[in-house]
Formats: sequence, C-alpha cells, structure tokens
Amino acid sequence: MLDVRDPRLRTFAFEGNFGLEREALRVTEEGFMAHTPHPFPADHQRIVRDFCENQTEINTRVWPTPEESVAELETLNAEILRTLGRPTSVSETDGTATAPHISPEYLWPFSNPPPLRGEADVIPAKFVGTQVGKSSYRDYLAEKYGRYLMTFCGIHVNFSFGDRLISVSGVNRNDLYLHVAAGSVLWGWIVVALTAASSIADSSLFITEETRFRVSSNAQKSNPSNDIFSGFASVRCGDLGYWNHFTPVNDFSNVEAYAETIRGYVRRGLIVAPSELYYPVRLKPRGANRLETLVAEGIDHIELRCVDLNPFVGGLVDVRDIKFIQLFFLWCAARPPARLTERDQTQAVRNFKNAARYDLDLARISLPDGTSASVRKTGLRLLSSMNRFFENFPAEVTDIITFEYEKLEHPERCYATQVRECFGGTFAEKGLALAKRLAEDADV
Repeated sequence: MLDVRDPRLRTFAFEGNFGLEREALRVTEEGFMAHTPHPFPADHQRIVRDFCENQTEINTRVWPTPEESVAELETLNAEILRTLGRPTSVSETDGTATAPHISPEYLWPFSNPPPLRGEADVIPAKFVGTQVGKSSYRDYLAEKYGRYLMTFCGIHVNFSFGDRLISVSGVNRNDLYLHVAAGSVLWGWIVVALTAASSIADSSLFITEETRFRVSSNAQKSNPSNDIFSGFASVRCGDLGYWNHFTPVNDFSNVEAYAETIRGYVRRGLIVAPSELYYPVRLKPRGANRLETLVAEGIDHIELRCVDLNPFVGGLVDVRDIKFIQLFFLWCAARPPARLTERDQTQAVRNFKNAARYDLDLARISLPDGTSASVRKTGLRLLSSMNRFFENFPAEVTDIITFEYEKLEHPERCYATQVRECFGGTFAEKGLALAKRLAEDADV
C-alpha cells in the first residue's frame, strides 16, 4: 500500500503528526480517590475530565514529532501537579475558579487505581448546562460496566501520516488508514506487550470491603499489604480490563462500511453511542469525533488506545515507545492487505488480551495462518521483521527497535517486571510516595 523503502518516499518517511491523551486520577494526601471538583475551568482546552470527577485527562495539541508531543504532555502534567499542590477549586455550577480546598492533591502515576473504598468512592463526572448529557452517559456506563472499571487510566496515541508522504505515494488517504487499521488489529498486540506497566494492583480493585472483612485474621496477616498480582502485566488491557460485552467485528473495506458497522452496534443495542466502542484501534476524522464527519470528510488519523501509564517517566510515556508506534504504523502500511474474517478479528481481540499477560512465554498469539506461538517468540519475530524492513534507515530507527526487542529478550527490562519489583509489597504506600515526589519535582 505505502512502502517507505521506495526511494521516492524515503525523504518524507518520518513526517507525520502526533497527539497524545493521558488519563490520571487525582488522589488525596492519604492516597485515596479525591472527591473535590475538577480544579480546572470548563473551557480549558487541554485539561478536562474523563469518566470520574477526579479522572483528569490531558489532550495535547497536534505536533510534527514525538518529542514535541511528549514535551507538551510533560508541561501540562506539571501544570496539573502545581495546581493540585496549591489551594484551588472550581464552582460546581459553572466550572469557574471559586473557594479553595485546603489539602494538596496528587496524580496517581499508575494505570491501576489507588485503594478504592467501595463503588461510592468512584464519582462519575458531573456536567451542567448544554453538556448535561455527558453526565447521563457516564451514569449509564457506571451501571453497565461498574464504576471500578472506569478507574483504569492509560495513554492514547493519535497519529497521522505526513501530507507529502501520502501525496507522493499516490495512495488514497482513506484506503491507507483502513489498511493500517486492519494491520494494527492483527499485529497491534505487540504494543500491549511492550508498554504494559500495571502488574500490581491494590486488592480493593478485585475484592470488596465486605469480602475482605470476612477473611480470617491469619490470612490478613499473611498479606498485610493488600497487594494483588493478577497474572497480568496490564490489567486494563487483559481479560479483567475495559472491554465491551461483545466482540466487535468491523468492516475495513471502505470508510462508509466501517462507519456503518459501528452504527449497526448502536442499532442493535450493543452500545448506545460510537464512543462506547472500547476497541484498541480507532479511525477518526479531524475535529469532533463523529461518524458523519468521518464519512463526509474522510479519515484524518488513527488512534491506538492500549498504552499504560509508565511510572518510571512520571506516569507519562517514554518517547521511544511513541517513536516505535510510528515505525509500527509504517511497517503495517507496507504489508500485504489484511482481509479480516470474523475469525481473524475474534482471534485478534484475544491476542490483545493475551499480550497483556505477565508471563509472555505461557501466553499465546494465534496467527492468521492458523498456527500459534508464545507472545515472546511471536513478538521477537515481529520485531526482527521490522528490523529487516528498516535496515537501511538511520541508526536511530534501529536503536528504537532494539530498545523494544530487548524488553522481550530480557524480561527484567519489561516495565511490568520493574513495576512488580519496585512497587510490589506495599503498592499503595510506595505509589503515594512516588506521587508526592513527582509533585515536589514539579514545583522545582
């Protein structure tokens, strides 16, 4: 479809646009979910709320390089931390700054939530005026999926190919993105395996206070930390994470068919709106994310929604992982067309969930040819294929692929392994200490 090894395209190969979304939970000095109103005005363009009132979301601008997108993410994150550290609040009626709150708050730097004190601890975001429908939608999600599921946080990577690259290649823009999306459905599990960073959770995510109360005192003494290792490197991307109650099978043959597939889920009552389609890959238009706009104006960019918060870079994302995702999209763009059957897509969802497992030697990937192999073995083969594809490109490209390859070749370099080693035992205590240290660093 589009092969950047073509001499005509090499000059423009790495031109593109990047936009990042990052969710994070505000927590109190004690490390519990904050119950104060969102501390930024309703018209703030870059810092908003997601599901929970305390789930603060950053939406960066669109930038021409990964470095610039990550730099803005860091800047906005520091702005949030400084705001949380000083007396501030917002009106519950119009979102403007009013009376201050007393205690400082912090951002929880993990995809898994802090200790939860029951479903009432998770407060769906409340909107007023013309946005009141957003509140009803969140109440619906809370009832359907449960509030705990809504506390997971992650990073969404939005990417578009450079205009000159598309123009010189002569490909149709919609066809290119549909082609890459289909490839990402088949192979995007590799991003889960390489960016998973949520191997430890507080037991409150899985065990209610009532259940915990029934546990014998001896059992409580044997696990005083209340940590749980669930067997997943990324809980939110695995079987216990945020998925629809059905397995989507999308039509990537053309943009109209793609949009109609999603409308069909709404008509059948499987979801109430396109935004409820919790799928790791999305195709989006410029501006407001509406199917009507997607069909009328065409596909502007692709979104990959399966990157965990990385506590080792402040609960943000390592820029090398963003660069790898661009390389992955370029690799997908050059691969033969993936004509996805219902079986292929059903297996693909299972592959994403399996790639979220902690033990990548036991977890399996089902390949389109009917064979299967471990996540680790299949991932190493995929990265070797990418390395051969980019072998005549600048050394920085090889360095990025090597950085990812070594995570699979040396499990101790995986983020999830490091998280378990660094924060296991007293996850809540160590996590809060990190959150406070990050806040202090933001004030320097």
